[in-house]
Amino acid sequence: MNIGFKEWTLVCQALGRGEQSIILRKGGIAEGRDGFRFKHDEFFLFPTLFHEQLSKTKLPAGTPLPAPEPGSVQIQYSARVEWTELITDPAMIAKLAPFHIWKNEVIDERFRYDDLQGVHLAFLRVSKLAPEWTFPDEPKFGGCRSWLNLPDLPPQTLQVPVLNDAVHRAREKALRDLLK
Repeated sequence: MNIGFKEWTLVCQALGRGEQSIILRKGGIAEGRDGFRFKHDEFFLFPTLFHEQLSKTKLPAGTPLPAPEPGSVQIQYSARVEWTELITDPAMIAKLAPFHIWKNEVIDERFRYDDLQGVHLAFLRVSKLAPEWTFPDEPKFGGCRSWLNLPDLPPQTLQVPVLNDAVHRAREKALRDLLK
């Protein structure tokens, strides 16, 4: 079974361009009583699109939002979680800013949402799929949840890391040094 992780389209693109290597997540409405956690070590980035997401990022105002093909899902990237950490210090939100495209207010809102303050950080190794994986959209992919069961990946699909090992490890070191 193939697992998909729902994330903003613009964040998927930033991960795929190598501009960021982390995901910060509080969790979706449908995460259940146990709340959110990175329960899968490997997954495909399932892009979600809503028009307000650009205003919630540090990207320039004119950044185009992609227009997905109606009735289909296009998966361009896979991710492997190398490590996770629960961020519970609110001062860390501003310090993490160089590592992602979200505005600090968005992360702060996620941090403070509900009684358990904090956000989950996952450090990822992202790969580009070749060719892009396209399959029909279905109602079961909707809703406010993070994890999805996807159809079978075509066997000829290649997965190529978006960052070389040196850049990836340097980014990891910078992030680990920040989190000490």
